[in-house]
Amino acid sequence: MTTVERHGTAIAVAVFLVVAVAGILARPLLPVDETRYLAVAWEMREGGHWLVPRLNGEIYSHKPPLLFWLINLVWTFTGVSEFAGRLVGPAFGAGSIVATAALARRLWPEDARVGGRAALVLAGTLPFTLYAGLTMFDSMLTLATVLGMTVLARPGPRAWLWLGAALAFGAYAKGPVILIHLVPAALLSPLWTGERWRAAALRLAKAVGVGLVIVGVWLVPALVTGGEEYSHAVLWTQSAGRMAASFAHERAVWFFVPLLPILLWPWLWSGGLWGGLRHASLRADRGLRLCAVWGAATLLLFSLISGKQVHYLIPALPAAALVVARLLPAGARARAAGTVPLVLGLALVAFWLGLGPEKLHAQVSPDLGLAATGLLLVGLAVAGWWLRGPAVAVLAPAFVLLIDLAFVAGSLGGLYDARGVAAAIAPHDGEIAYVGDYEAEFSFAARLRRPVTPLPGTEAEAWLAAHPGGVLLARLDGRHPAAEPAAVFAYNARRLGLWTGSGDEGVGGVEADGDGLADGGGTEGGRVEGVEGEPLAADGNLQPDDGAVEGHVLDAPAQ
Repeated sequence: MTTVERHGTAIAVAVFLVVAVAGILARPLLPVDETRYLAVAWEMREGGHWLVPRLNGEIYSHKPPLLFWLINLVWTFTGVSEFAGRLVGPAFGAGSIVATAALARRLWPEDARVGGRAALVLAGTLPFTLYAGLTMFDSMLTLATVLGMTVLARPGPRAWLWLGAALAFGAYAKGPVILIHLVPAALLSPLWTGERWRAAALRLAKAVGVGLVIVGVWLVPALVTGGEEYSHAVLWTQSAGRMAASFAHERAVWFFVPLLPILLWPWLWSGGLWGGLRHASLRADRGLRLCAVWGAATLLLFSLISGKQVHYLIPALPAAALVVARLLPAGARARAAGTVPLVLGLALVAFWLGLGPEKLHAQVSPDLGLAATGLLLVGLAVAGWWLRGPAVAVLAPAFVLLIDLAFVAGSLGGLYDARGVAAAIAPHDGEIAYVGDYEAEFSFAARLRRPVTPLPGTEAEAWLAAHPGGVLLARLDGRHPAAEPAAVFAYNARRLGLWTGSGDEGVGGVEADGDGLADGGGTEGGRVEGVEGEPLAADGNLQPDDGAVEGHVLDAPAQ
């Protein structure tokens, strides 16, 4: 047993946390998910909405409150801090790595190395390394899923109680989607336990009852507090309604299949793994049977559900990690995996040389930081040629670190930096309007205590006239006031104009420059050069730019 395998779990957790913290320091909050969830936690704290979360003053029914509670728990000790709040997601990612290692040892107790290998494989899987480091719900749901599978691996007399607790944990983390991850394995557990089918069904029924009781401690008072609209949203729209006819992220049934090489990068690119899979026997290995049911059922059910996102499969990645840890030969290489960083690295270098779509060049500056990132990715591809065995796990963390480098040394960070907009609107808290669908992108960054008013474009100038002390934000590729904006910001690959109700040319204490636009300090502060406002149409309505989608934010809410 090598030193890496002997201490694999500790090494995997340490590497994952270093990469996660580096990402927090390197990247601003990413819209619209991370910005939204910090905003919900902030409004929960400011308004005392502990049972029913709110977003921009409105009831937020999309997700349960556990993530927001935990962020506020951290803030109780640290004070309100973006950095501290963003540590919650990675903490559950680290817990998922430890739990996966424990599950591996439970499935194959005769293999002393399998726990450390499983931890290294999971921490070295690209989507897990990336998404578990973000402020999202997937790392919590992953831990709940792994804990539930640990109960089902060798169910004891009180398995129904612990399975119910895992179901409740998953429900508090992300809602009834935990049923997709655990119910199929719970029903099919006799395939690896040898117990009676009726006993498995009875255990699941009792576990669901336990889960409902635990979830009911929050849900019942929340339904009473939130009223009929919240009840309908929680009990139908965000559960069965989303599965039957998604209102966001609707994709084809085969959506996940072509993504599997990336979802399982770099391990699926190893010839040694394919050899191990060819010689594997589900009949002889009950642990592999559990993993097969876990992974296949999750992939099948999410393929059948209309709404799909890549990160929906993150809780199934431990199943893949367990299979890889069990079947990958000790000295196996994954040379083909270098294709991914090689292609991306060459693309960044080509972009720096001036190649690529003009629209992309208008949004992202082809600076030396991006070129350096590209060259280092090429170097990673070359280095990956020589890696073998557990060392292959280095590829994914190194890949994510190099992407973070593009945020720090390149121009990507400025595209998502909300500080410029936040500084401009914060002094006007309570008199801020946004043309279109406002996703609370700036609410936490500006520490707003009152809602931003969403407006149709046709009401923008009337609102400014009625709020002389207010400010209005509008995308410059959609409907906006005809007057020249007092400031223009770059954010999320778009240009946002800011207009003041008083018509002043200075905003938020920033002096206007000679062309009437605020000097926001370049891309780093989230500002770009100004553009002319669109004129009114003949009927008095605001006229959108060519090709714009009226009153619509291009990014649909990611769940």
